[in-house]
Amino acid sequence: MLIQGYEDGPLVAGESLTTRPGFWSSYFHRIFGDEPGDARPVPEWFGDDAADTDALSEVLCSPEHWPVFRVPAASGPGAVVICRNMPGEYGVDYLLTQPDRSDAEPVGSREDGSGLSGTGLTWDRLVRIADTPSSPAAEGVEDMSVRLLLLLPLLGDAEVPEAVEPRLSAALVSAGAPRDTASDTAEHLLTCLTDRSRHDPDWASPLSGA
Repeated sequence: MLIQGYEDGPLVAGESLTTRPGFWSSYFHRIFGDEPGDARPVPEWFGDDAADTDALSEVLCSPEHWPVFRVPAASGPGAVVICRNMPGEYGVDYLLTQPDRSDAEPVGSREDGSGLSGTGLTWDRLVRIADTPSSPAAEGVEDMSVRLLLLLPLLGDAEVPEAVEPRLSAALVSAGAPRDTASDTAEHLLTCLTDRSRHDPDWASPLSGA
């Protein structure tokens, strides 16, 4: 697989990983694993267990193979998510692609243990890409819930509409998260992304019963 700017990276198609147990907890832990205490994502939030999460983390962070997740759109820009696994320089890069161009535009990145660098995407633009998959013949992720979750770390809005949380909760359930805690997990992820105030002084893990 070749992507301009990553010619020396051992890029491999990663779309099939999204259906494996442990994927989502590994993906979001890589992005938000520096959150303090109960705010740090744990496998149970996503219906995973620790063993599956550890196994997927090794795959997502392998210096020998950099997983790439293609999110093609039927019209307008699509996106590419790249797990950049250079030793000592781990991160996740997000690029926008155009159907009539061979190059890709960097729009954001998240280094392990740090916030979003780059412009990111507004919620409206992020959803527009997630909700317009290209034809089934195209290479990449077609499931709209998976597309939304892959692109979620690109969210650049400081505030989001109330409708965002139930939409995200539904996507989490579709991806295998427990239905009874999905709403809390969605709220936690949005809090990490927007740096908004927690909903109460006792804000804690979705699994804590708080």
